[in-house]
Amino acid sequence: MNFLIPDRWAALAAQYPELTVGRITLQEKGMYRIRTSMGEQNALVSGKFQFDAQSPSDYPAVGDYVMVSCADLDTAVIHQMLPRKSLFVRKAAGTSKTEQVVAANIDTVFLCMSLNNDFNLRRLERYLSVAWESGADPVVVLTKADLCGDLPQKQREVEAIAMGVDIFTTSAMESDGYRQIMPYITQGRTVAFVGSSGVGKSTLINRLLGEERLATDGLRNDDKGHHTTTHRELLFLPNGAMVIDTPGMRELGMWDAASGVEQTFGDIEELAARCRFRNCSHSGEPGCAVRAALESGHLDAGRWLSYQKLKNENSYAADSESYLAAKEKKFKEISKINKYHKKR
Repeated sequence: MNFLIPDRWAALAAQYPELTVGRITLQEKGMYRIRTSMGEQNALVSGKFQFDAQSPSDYPAVGDYVMVSCADLDTAVIHQMLPRKSLFVRKAAGTSKTEQVVAANIDTVFLCMSLNNDFNLRRLERYLSVAWESGADPVVVLTKADLCGDLPQKQREVEAIAMGVDIFTTSAMESDGYRQIMPYITQGRTVAFVGSSGVGKSTLINRLLGEERLATDGLRNDDKGHHTTTHRELLFLPNGAMVIDTPGMRELGMWDAASGVEQTFGDIEELAARCRFRNCSHSGEPGCAVRAALESGHLDAGRWLSYQKLKNENSYAADSESYLAAKEKKFKEISKINKYHKKR
């Protein structure tokens, strides 16, 4: 299969005529798998690259475009990472304040949630916040509709919190259910599937690939799916598009997602702007629009608590020097590539 490089990265790669452009397709414990015009091969970052890296997000991730030397046909050396268009980041699992890059340079991120016992609106709000922050366009995919006894009600609940986001419903029982999302998956574009373990991400990707390449499994006794994907991987589809499969995320901690939270909870942000006092804490001040909406039932109490939780969690993650450094670098990179293409 031909290795297609979108114009924006082809132009940036031209600045390094002595190197070859490649894309990270797999990452595991410091070892990378890349795709170049010569095919796939293993790769390692150069010593200088390691020396210059200041945070985990400075290292290549699945989806990154990199400049490599291929003197050794078995292992390439990564010398440069091209500026990113988008970056899906979460707080690393555990208690440390460290970021973890899930994937880079995604055009559309499909947030998958099954309509059985995995259905969780609060988790979806969390995924939406991180997705909006990444720079990719989120799309909600509700899976396993055949296992849902109250489909119209659940669809309405999702529509109420995923404002401005396209929502699709699929079932593993429908062999062509994936066709609804095909307009997002065209030549040269990259999409990613994100969600909890067993929501059907691998099943959907197998449909797109046209073969059962990714392992899938049935339901456990608790009506939830088995965890089958164990690593992030970029796959090339027959139509020239690219798709990133990700492991199920038991944790999706907030990391540098303040604007994503604000966009996900735009209704609450709008209410807060109507409060009498600009510094209203929404805990009893007169003229508080948020309190009035809660008391009237216009604002769901669960959604309000979710908003507060995500705001506080993001602020806690932000309270570290490593966070500030990573945030500054991330936005400089994304701003650089966007300005470059506006000039062209």
